[in-house]
Amino acid sequence: MTTNTTATFPAATTVDTASGIATAEAARARLDLAKTAPKVFRALIGFDAAARTGLDPALVELIQIRASHLNHCAYCLHMHTSDARKAGESEDRLHLVAVWREARHFFTPKEQAALALTEAVTLVADAGVPDAVYAEAAAHFEEEELAHVLALILAINTWNRVALATGKVAGTDERRG
Repeated sequence: MTTNTTATFPAATTVDTASGIATAEAARARLDLAKTAPKVFRALIGFDAAARTGLDPALVELIQIRASHLNHCAYCLHMHTSDARKAGESEDRLHLVAVWREARHFFTPKEQAALALTEAVTLVADAGVPDAVYAEAAAHFEEEELAHVLALILAINTWNRVALATGKVAGTDERRG
């Protein structure tokens, strides 16, 4: 006996983005770290700015995007993919950051080393930072540049945790110009 098991799905609907964001913000209202602890917030901004010093802006965004993927931070992922697009990053590369190992030809060896280090540091509780991953990064970056890459990875992991803990909603970029 054969049974016809055709699935039916509801018709696609268009959600008003502004309305959806407002609803999501209201539902997840938590403290505003910038207002509640301004010295802490300014220190994070300073750390982030110092970490970026001397790094290629495209590399900065790739690192921030990959860490945000791993940390499931939609707020930061939206922000940094938008920033990368504005800076001229290709859609192909943006779509492939999460699977960069399977699409290595889209990324330079230096970017691959930075992405591997980003994953190791972000997921440090899983396996530490393997010597081979660190050595590969050290082979592609001068010592000071490697220090800045590491600091940037630490900064985005902190920002991811701030955004997740305070309920930031993707699509609401609160940075000031």
